[in-house]
Amino acid sequence: MKNSYESPLSSRYASEKMKHVFSPDKKFRTWRRLWIALAEAEKELGLAITQEQIDEMKAHQDDINYDVAEAREKVVRHDVMSHVYAFGVQCPKAEPIIHLGATSCYVGDNTDIILMREALRLVRDKIVGTVRILSRFAEKYKDLPTLAYTHFQPAQPTTVGKRSTLWIQDLLMDLEDVEYVLSGMKLLGSKGTTGTQASFLELFDGDQEKVRRLDGIIAEKMGFQACYAVSGQTYSRKLDSRVLAVLSGVAQSAAKFSNDIRLLQHLKEVEEPFEKNQIGSSAMAYKRNPMRSERIASLARYVIVDSLNPCITAATQWFERTLDDSANKRISIPEAFLAVDGILNLYGNVADGLVVYPKVIRSHLESELPFMATENILMDAVKRGGDRQKLHERIRVHSMAAARVVKEEGGKNDLLDRIASDSAFGVTREELNRIVRPENFVGRAPQQTDEFLDGEVRPVLCRYRDVADEKENISV
Repeated sequence: MKNSYESPLSSRYASEKMKHVFSPDKKFRTWRRLWIALAEAEKELGLAITQEQIDEMKAHQDDINYDVAEAREKVVRHDVMSHVYAFGVQCPKAEPIIHLGATSCYVGDNTDIILMREALRLVRDKIVGTVRILSRFAEKYKDLPTLAYTHFQPAQPTTVGKRSTLWIQDLLMDLEDVEYVLSGMKLLGSKGTTGTQASFLELFDGDQEKVRRLDGIIAEKMGFQACYAVSGQTYSRKLDSRVLAVLSGVAQSAAKFSNDIRLLQHLKEVEEPFEKNQIGSSAMAYKRNPMRSERIASLARYVIVDSLNPCITAATQWFERTLDDSANKRISIPEAFLAVDGILNLYGNVADGLVVYPKVIRSHLESELPFMATENILMDAVKRGGDRQKLHERIRVHSMAAARVVKEEGGKNDLLDRIASDSAFGVTREELNRIVRPENFVGRAPQQTDEFLDGEVRPVLCRYRDVADEKENISV
């Protein structure tokens, strides 16, 4: 039995890939990669660092002696210097030059940027996978008429496929935001204690050009195009708020989808997947609760609120740095990524298993469509020689009577029968049936769906055609 707290984000919701990105092992291995990149760059620029020292560091890049680092941290109370010490124990020849000229933020902040970029790429790929699933759904149901709702009141019909394009469009906007942030991410580089690179200028005997080049060499070695041109001791915390704003956007899109599914499941028109032996309620055995969609909404709420953390942190930093960001960053950023990862795992799972009930959809349409069709009926009757004003009044009277039958007596909508029986319209029930076909009232919904899929979605999916579909195990 476990007797200490464990985050549900790690134990229940996030994928192994995302958890690995923010694992201690990934962080500390990245620290060592950064120390090696720094040593290599300094050697290339003329400092007295040997290839033997660098080779020794590379030989121990991944076999981190955690026991030594943990014991040292109990003594010095400093995580970075503990790992510098542990690396030096393994690399006695390189020990004098490890972390040369750097401050703790060299490894801490650069690593944070590297990990956020890797995590954003995972988020990007899962957005693409979800768009791919939804695009198949939209294509399949582009012609299936359904009641549309404004204010959750019946409105002009749309199609099931067209409605799903609204979910896709939100995700495409999120994808654009992810791509934009990824395209602009840079490393902090090696800026020193207040961002002036004074320690490096001392190391290179005042050679401005070598110090300037140092950042570029490190960036290239770590897979970045550039470092931020200026900084304090840390990179601007605006980057964190920008990244979590993107994650908040993904959460918003997913929550909107999940709420639509929850409402549709209440209407019995569309349901999320439900396992053969799944229990919907501990008390009511018949229930099929939309648990996955509810979980999306729940996690999304957490991310949206959590995204305020880096906003406040960015706003409250003092001059070149304060440390009130550190504890908050350690929690708010990884957990936002873990939560969004869990959200997208659920989103893809629900979207891929949606169950549509056309007969229920048709029944709901037929109960409301006669009211919506009255203008078409009126125009058809006028074409037959009727008086528009008199017919409009007759429709009003019949509509009120039919509404009373539905609302007060719980009966079926008999508006079409009333109109067919009214000689003023001169139309048969069969003729009315042809007028009131659902497909006559969906406007351009099928065509809009095709145009959207062809013009907006497929080019994106083509661009990301190498992104594989990955189905995560969902803890229900």
